[in-house]
Amino acid sequence: MVTINRTPDTNLLDALGAANSSVRLQAALAAGTRADPGLAGALVARCAIEPDFFVRDMLTWALTRLPAEVTVPRLVAELESGRAQARSQALHTLSKIGDRTVWPSITRSLLHDADDEVARSAWRAAVVLAPPGERDGLAADLARQLGRGDRTVQLSLSRALVALGDAAEPALRTWLASPDPGVRAHARATQRLLLDPDAGFDLAVDEAKRIVALGPERAGEAAC
Repeated sequence: MVTINRTPDTNLLDALGAANSSVRLQAALAAGTRADPGLAGALVARCAIEPDFFVRDMLTWALTRLPAEVTVPRLVAELESGRAQARSQALHTLSKIGDRTVWPSITRSLLHDADDEVARSAWRAAVVLAPPGERDGLAADLARQLGRGDRTVQLSLSRALVALGDAAEPALRTWLASPDPGVRAHARATQRLLLDPDAGFDLAVDEAKRIVALGPERAGEAAC
């Protein structure tokens, strides 16, 4: 049984919403150090609106210090928020907590969210939380988004697929024949990273684009 303090420190709560980001950062640190379950609601709520990356990171750390039975239901509820940052930060925090019972809440709509930051957070969380029997299906679903977004988004997707290991290979092969050259290049670059995780993403993309541009009849020659 988790004991929840119904009257958390009002000074600490005020500090979490202070105008100065350094004050908010110290408040989040204090909340994590104190690890009072009564602060869970305030911490989750602050995650949805906190503009500073470092403060958000500290808020996530503070939440991981609390009992999962207190934080996880609140975070799962945030996945249906109309605020993109609330969804993204909840996903990020759930991936850090690592409670695999959350997997059913990582829906296809989150994996394909129109907001890139939400989708990227969903990809990372899904890779951490997916049970072994779901990884093939997850890889196929993620691969449907090959070619999406800018370099940052594509790198996140490639990393998620590479983290799925062997499950990603069949999905990548499917998209190597895409009529879209951008999708083919992203699939080939990700396949290269899967085979050689130490290969640089930009180099893998450049090589893939050259091969795609040369066409299948010279792909073998370019790969040599």
